[in-house]
Amino acid sequence: MIKLTRLGGEVFLLNADLIRYVEERPDTFITLTTGERLVVTESMDEVLRRAVAYQQAKYLVPPPADCRRQAAASAQENEEA
Repeated sequence: MIKLTRLGGEVFLLNADLIRYVEERPDTFITLTTGERLVVTESMDEVLRRAVAYQQAKYLVPPPADCRRQAAASAQENEEA
């Protein structure tokens, strides 16, 4: 999900997987795979940057350290049982 701002100032989260294309003329229009169109205050380059960062985070970032510690502790408990 990426955080964006509507022209009226309302902040919302958008599932970046639903973005079909983005246009800038001069407002930024986002067309979704569903056909819905959104107008946001962020520039086309900023929407692109956030969407790319979202995709990278989805596939490249390891789980948070707390999750790894919890999984390791659970595995150790299972070995002891």
